[in-house]
Amino acid sequence: MSSNDASRAIGKIVSVSADRLVVELHRGSDNFTVVGFDDVHYVATLGSCLIVPTQSEYVVLEVIGLREKDLSTAYETGPEMNKATAAKFLDVVPVGSMPVQEGLFKFGVSTFPPLYADALYARDEDLDRIFNVDQLAEDVTKADAQGEEKRGTVPHVFEIGTSAVFKNYPVKAQLDAFFGGHVAVLGNTGSGKSCTVASILQSVFIRAEEFKAIGASFVILDVNGEYRAAFENMPWHIYASYFKATRTAAEAEGIEEGYLGASLVERFLLPHWFMTVDEWVLLLRASEKTQQPVLKAALGLTTLFCEGSRSKEISETNGSLIDLQNHVLAKIILAILHDDSSIPSKEGRVLAVLQVFSTLEISRQTVKRGLYNDFGKFKDGDKINSAVNYEALLELLNSHVQDEPTLPAYGNVPFSFEYLQSALDLAILYEESNGNKQIREYCSQLVTRLKSVSDNPDFEFLRTPVGDIEQHCRESGYFVDRLLGIEPSGKEYVKERQICIIDLNDASDEIVELVSAVVSRLIFDRLRYAIPRNRMPVHLVLEEAHRYISERSSRFAIDASVIFHRIAKEGRKYGAFLMVASQRPSELSKTVLSQCNNFIVHRIQNPDDLSQIRQMTPFISETVLKRLPSLPKQHALIFGSAVKIPTTFRVRDACPKPNSDDTQIRDLWYIPENPKLDWSL
Repeated sequence: MSSNDASRAIGKIVSVSADRLVVELHRGSDNFTVVGFDDVHYVATLGSCLIVPTQSEYVVLEVIGLREKDLSTAYETGPEMNKATAAKFLDVVPVGSMPVQEGLFKFGVSTFPPLYADALYARDEDLDRIFNVDQLAEDVTKADAQGEEKRGTVPHVFEIGTSAVFKNYPVKAQLDAFFGGHVAVLGNTGSGKSCTVASILQSVFIRAEEFKAIGASFVILDVNGEYRAAFENMPWHIYASYFKATRTAAEAEGIEEGYLGASLVERFLLPHWFMTVDEWVLLLRASEKTQQPVLKAALGLTTLFCEGSRSKEISETNGSLIDLQNHVLAKIILAILHDDSSIPSKEGRVLAVLQVFSTLEISRQTVKRGLYNDFGKFKDGDKINSAVNYEALLELLNSHVQDEPTLPAYGNVPFSFEYLQSALDLAILYEESNGNKQIREYCSQLVTRLKSVSDNPDFEFLRTPVGDIEQHCRESGYFVDRLLGIEPSGKEYVKERQICIIDLNDASDEIVELVSAVVSRLIFDRLRYAIPRNRMPVHLVLEEAHRYISERSSRFAIDASVIFHRIAKEGRKYGAFLMVASQRPSELSKTVLSQCNNFIVHRIQNPDDLSQIRQMTPFISETVLKRLPSLPKQHALIFGSAVKIPTTFRVRDACPKPNSDDTQIRDLWYIPENPKLDWSL
């Protein structure tokens, strides 16, 4: 051991076991304070660090307990303990090692320190190596939008707060490791999760160096309406989009669309034709054996009869779309004409179908001319009116019937909600024409559910009229680009906004689940097909994630966990990352939590939630986990790939703060008589 190390020795290891070591401090001190040549060190703080020099490296120890034992005889001390002569012990556990001269800390140890090895207090430079914060910003040269070379710095780490153990010592996380994986921010309500998320994002954007985080993309699903206040006063080079989800168009009138500071304010609309077949199935709760095939057929019919489909070809085997249109209509009309209902009923049903769906060959006018009612029967007209020919109509319809053709799949083509209702009825008629006479009864709940969604004002944001959206906005790719702040500029794209906040404060749990699932899937699909891939990372910030990423199946419309499971397992390949914030980790999907690389855990008191944390963190000492129920507000434990050692820290102040302050009961209750209230309903 060098003379420098010898001057820092505070005691020796007197006990070594598999789960802990014991350090006995040197005698002669009446407390646990050590006066070093560089500073005064109080080594008795739980969570503080000691280092033990071995032949080739330092072993880093974490203090998990402290105790005293009086070694004096009773007649020497009297009734009180002699602090000066009492033996003082620190219970410690090894957490990692680092080279003696240079090099960073490595978590985990392969060899325990020997008995009677010297224990040293840790200096600031030792802490820098342990916490891996001595990486300086990197000087790089990059081309700007005009192609000119610009030189600037790119950071390796960012500050998240100050240590709760080492006074005023900054706690930093590695930028690539933190944002290059999924993150979980957990803690009871009121423990500071929202401020932590806002502080982390603000620390990324508020930099004085030449290069800014202009390429970042954060999409925040703000279910409590908290984050707008936190990002309204961002630096000039950072812009945000703010989308407000409302129940009705009348409520949307209160939203002043346009720019507010650096934020783009809009009403949130999610065109229903962006949804996949599986999302429609879950939204309408279609049963697997009977209702799902009919719903898929109905969605396929919206594609089949969409505007302009006459000029589209789908395959050589199925023929053109117009042939399939004529086949569907002909088969349905023939089935109606040959059933047992009355003649007026048949005529009314046929004409009702053709009122919505028709072709040039089978139109309302063409069919109506062949329906001549002669005393309760369809017959040919008299010889004078040769245009009325029932037999010719039957021959025409039969000529368009094909042998078991395959209907086209749902193609996400714009259509109205009312059109889908008509398409569902057409699909039921088509199934009846194939001999399934009970299908209407089996699908009655599906029809009712679709009508409920169509009439419910909560779903107005989803029932987007096709005519209200410009032609270039009807594709899902453009919708995602707007969320990510990407705008086309000639043949290229430019990044105009870095933050997107979708305010779902007014939405029910069912709406939150639907929006989170569809928006996340659209973003994930956009990144999967981007060329080259993994060049534009997107971080989905999911507030109150237990509401829509549950371990148990959802009782609402759509099980959002399905898409989040896929993003958690595959998102890293394409640059899709999750930042999950929740107050109930025991209710969160274990699949999503298992894929998180970094955890920030605030105060947690519920036994089930604490048990879940213990299962996720087998390498963290029980002493650290026992401190979670007593962590003060704005304090948290961080562990994962972004930090070398689990660390308890005070979160950096968010400025400005999100709108999530605690209720000031005393100030709001005890007020003068007849007060003037500063709020309204």
